[in-house]
Amino acid sequence: MNAPADPHIPVLLEAVLATLRVTECPAGYFVDGTVGAGGHAAAILSAAPQARLRGLDRDPAALALARARLAPFGERVTLHHASYEHMAALVSAWLPDAVPGLDGILLDLGMSSMQVDDPARGFAFLLDGPLDMRFDPTSGDLTAAEIVNTWDAEALADVLYRYGEERYARHIARAIVAARPLTSTRQLADVVARAYRGPREKIHPATRTFQALRIAVNDELGAIERTLPVAIGLLRPGGRLAVISFHSLEDRLVKQTFKTEATDCLCPPRQPVCTCGHVARVRLVTRKPIRPDDAEIAANPRSRSARLRVVERLSSAGRTGK
Repeated sequence: MNAPADPHIPVLLEAVLATLRVTECPAGYFVDGTVGAGGHAAAILSAAPQARLRGLDRDPAALALARARLAPFGERVTLHHASYEHMAALVSAWLPDAVPGLDGILLDLGMSSMQVDDPARGFAFLLDGPLDMRFDPTSGDLTAAEIVNTWDAEALADVLYRYGEERYARHIARAIVAARPLTSTRQLADVVARAYRGPREKIHPATRTFQALRIAVNDELGAIERTLPVAIGLLRPGGRLAVISFHSLEDRLVKQTFKTEATDCLCPPRQPVCTCGHVARVRLVTRKPIRPDDAEIAANPRSRSARLRVVERLSSAGRTGK
């Protein structure tokens, strides 16, 4: 989940509430799959006075903030220390039998400024901290230190190019291998800055490398790809899925998935008869992404790259995503 410098100010809040049609579902059922500090969730529960919401997050620190922020809503909100990939099991056990599906789902992708601003999390190259980068530091999963210090140069270069779109991936990967062992974010940033051969840019030379490592550590694109079709299947007819992305790889994946899910036939254009059997499950609410306006960007520069895409479920096919 990406958020502004103040983690209590949610990005594109009014657009989220409007496109999810929250006020039209005063007793609706909602899921915030990346609840973070609870800003979007609090706004949804306030706008729909009888609504119920389940919030998920991989980050225990974020959940602690969300619990405090959402406490006034009592039993209307339940929080889970879990990835949004586990949304289906939680929803199936939650919705009453008479409820055909969720009214709205929100996914606010990426990392939060709470995570960036904490040196111990290892996300920031301008702050010195351990090479961690896990959204859930209690998980025992892969860390950035393991990738940086144990993967060979070819594998490292592949990660930097694929997830960071780094044109100098091979050169940087070789420099990282030569500088091992690396134990801190500042060490890594310095190695990348010295190895970088491109022209001076507005962004730090290590920006794309840190993005790539973070995505690899948390399997972010894989999680998005696996979750979006399932999330659509959890919606009631007319229910909506809203996704906020913050970089081109996320947005491209969301855009393509939504386009596929909104198309009746996926066969080649010249094929005279459809053999794929694909049926559209959604309609596109936003054909182009909604972006923050100048006022929001001025108040929160970190919202600059936010892009909101929304789809609406056309027909019910159960709660399994099939």
